[in-house]
Amino acid sequence: MRPLPSLVTAGFTAALLSAFPFPSPPNLLFFAAAASFSVVCLFRPPLSTFAPVSRRHRGPYHAVTMRRADSPPPSLSFSSPESLNDWIRPRLPSDALASWGASPGTKSLHNLWLEIFHGEASLLLLPHSQDETRGGEDGSSTLLRVVNVAAVRIRNSRGAVLVESHQLLSDGTIRHRYRPLSEKMMPGEPVEAAVARAVREELGKDVVKIVPGSYNMRVEERTSASYPGLPARYVLHSVDAEVEGLPEEGEFSTEENGEGIEAMEKAIFVRRHFWKWVTDDDGSIERAWG
Repeated sequence: MRPLPSLVTAGFTAALLSAFPFPSPPNLLFFAAAASFSVVCLFRPPLSTFAPVSRRHRGPYHAVTMRRADSPPPSLSFSSPESLNDWIRPRLPSDALASWGASPGTKSLHNLWLEIFHGEASLLLLPHSQDETRGGEDGSSTLLRVVNVAAVRIRNSRGAVLVESHQLLSDGTIRHRYRPLSEKMMPGEPVEAAVARAVREELGKDVVKIVPGSYNMRVEERTSASYPGLPARYVLHSVDAEVEGLPEEGEFSTEENGEGIEAMEKAIFVRRHFWKWVTDDDGSIERAWG
């Protein structure tokens, strides 16, 4: 539909031309200008009410256009860990649930319930045609844990990458990692915010600079390392970053500052992170992420 100003202008010009079909020479310039303006208004596309906006977030890090954590289909919800236990037990391999929180490096069913309850992960039932993982079948559907993760490749002045070699968990067990700094994202959380939160909670630093143009997203599907037997889909949002104040050489450890809820709920949580600088000439660190 033509904008109202275009229609009015066109009608006005037509009326003028009808009233003065043969304008005198002094008025030729006026009529030519009016006619030209009318044609431009008639064929100019209407202005859109909404224009696309580039999403940029500013703070103690570089502004970089990136995606937010995707909102997956509505997650299954459970009123308590007990209700989750009753629902999920018959839908997993017979020996899977017994290993959760018992095998070294795994988390408990209580941890999974907290993830779902607070939006850090979604538990879905997908038709087989929508899922490429195996196991966790429920009739014609597949049970799937979906997590959005911010992965941060921090480099020192030599170009080495900081990786987390292992974690000390609250139950005294060691969880081996060998992957860059990473953090589960909240629904709709910008990547920049998740990166800043990961640096603050796991490294104890407040300033991180994301390298412009380094953002990359990919999807991995495999069985959850934390919950054996449960298929998982990881949506990985990766960036390169610089963090001031970190040791430039050797190995070091930091205290976890972001799992107070797990501690209060008496679930398994990370007590300490152990880091080291490694070279990544063959891309093995990228492939090792999970």
